Amino acid sequence: MRIIFCLAVCLLALGGCSERHDSYSRFQPVSSSRWAYGDTITFIPEGLDSVSLRSVNVAVRHSNDYPYRNLWLEVTFGNPPRMYRDTVNIELADSYGRWHGNGLGPSYQISVPVARSVNLNDSSRVFIRHIMRVDTIPGITSVGLTVEGAY
Repeated sequence: MRIIFCLAVCLLALGGCSERHDSYSRFQPVSSSRWAYGDTITFIPEGLDSVSLRSVNVAVRHSNDYPYRNLWLEVTFGNPPRMYRDTVNIELADSYGRWHGNGLGPSYQISVPVARSVNLNDSSRVFIRHIMRVDTIPGITSVGLTVEGAY
């Protein structure tokens, strides 16, 4: 009986050493802090447990050089060939021009939810591009993706 108990404890310990995670977080820099309309930022959330439902958040880091109040993004996510697409409006500043989000000095970061209760795994892809009505937007320094366990 004692041997069976020890084996069960060892199996549980080995299962806890899995490389699978319940969350994923990465930022990718925008080249020269100028984001062109055709530049799509791609994320491949690796190491996620394939059975859990998760929430997906997009984060943006920007400087005082960003000339607009809002940032419109198109976020495409899922497992090929079944992909979902959503547009996200991120309000970066209030009507008086005060930046939302957190920041130190001339750099700010804000995160917004995109989807809740989504199943993402190692074959999932997330594509983010801006859909502003200009070719290139200045002041965006990096774009991030956070995938967390759904609550």
